[in-house]
Amino acid sequence: MNDSSPVRPVVPVLDVWCELQCPDCRSALDDVRALRARYGDRLELRLRHFPLEKHKHAFAAAQAAEEAAEQGKGWEYVEAVLGRVEELDRAGEPFLVQVAGELGLDAEEFDTALIDGRHILIVDADQAEGKAIGVTGTPTYVIDGERLDGGKSQEGLRERIEEIADRLLAAPGA
Repeated sequence: MNDSSPVRPVVPVLDVWCELQCPDCRSALDDVRALRARYGDRLELRLRHFPLEKHKHAFAAAQAAEEAAEQGKGWEYVEAVLGRVEELDRAGEPFLVQVAGELGLDAEEFDTALIDGRHILIVDADQAEGKAIGVTGTPTYVIDGERLDGGKSQEGLRERIEEIADRLLAAPGA
């Protein structure tokens, strides 16, 4: 078969292992925003869930983030929840539904998604993959097979990610 469609360049992927009740992930938001602004569509940033047992609302928040993505506002929702970690600590799932409503998402559908658990398998799969590759805390970044642990320190991480992304984007075929 002759396929004359143009070859799409491969876009480098940055997996961001995150937990929405994690203060360190909130601190990392500025770096994530800067990377999204700098690279736009030339770098795919993928939110990967790694809820930690010490945060009792983290698993529900991960499911809520998946519902937000399904409704078209994944990153916007993630940023809104991370910006208000203390409220999530205090209010739990009702806060997750409240944020959905504030962003113009279908809050009733959010509530239903949290009850019926339709996104549990995605969260479980992310967590299992994270454990398999050595993620132990959040935020952790993986780009071009290199794992960068932001839970210990954010110092220099964005610069290292940019170095790797720039190298990948400069490679032939990118």
